[in-house]
Amino acid sequence: MVSDTEKCCPRCGHTETEVGEISTTGGGLSKMFDIQTNSFKVVSCLNCGYSELYRDTTSGTSDIVDVFLG
Repeated sequence: MVSDTEKCCPRCGHTETEVGEISTTGGGLSKMFDIQTNSFKVVSCLNCGYSELYRDTTSGTSDIVDVFLG
């Protein structure tokens, strides 16, 4: 069992994550010309695969992992 002070996956309680990136197109002309205007960080639990997307503000990934793990 994970203690209340330890950060963990909200789904399974595992404490290890992986951070990836995805980019998506918007609407209108950016979609027509396949211009990727939206960027997101993807934080995934290494145990169960549960993932959350966070808009990339280029401030670093450590803050995003802290949000994912609570």
